[in-house]
Amino acid sequence: MKIEEVRVLGDEEMKKKLNEAHRRTLDLRFKAATKQIKNHREIPQTKRDIARMKTIQRERELGIR
Repeated sequence: MKIEEVRVLGDEEMKKKLNEAHRRTLDLRFKAATKQIKNHREIPQTKRDIARMKTIQRERELGIR
């Protein structure tokens, strides 16, 4: 997910996407532990998506953009 896509989301949508990303991270970690994951780059990419969403949330709290 790109930063422009995150900025367009509303607050409720972003919370839903953030919860989904956290669940996805958990699922990917379990798959990695059981050697069922095919693309290991999905874990860091999901973590980056979470960081982007949290950054935008914080910007909105502070009224930066």
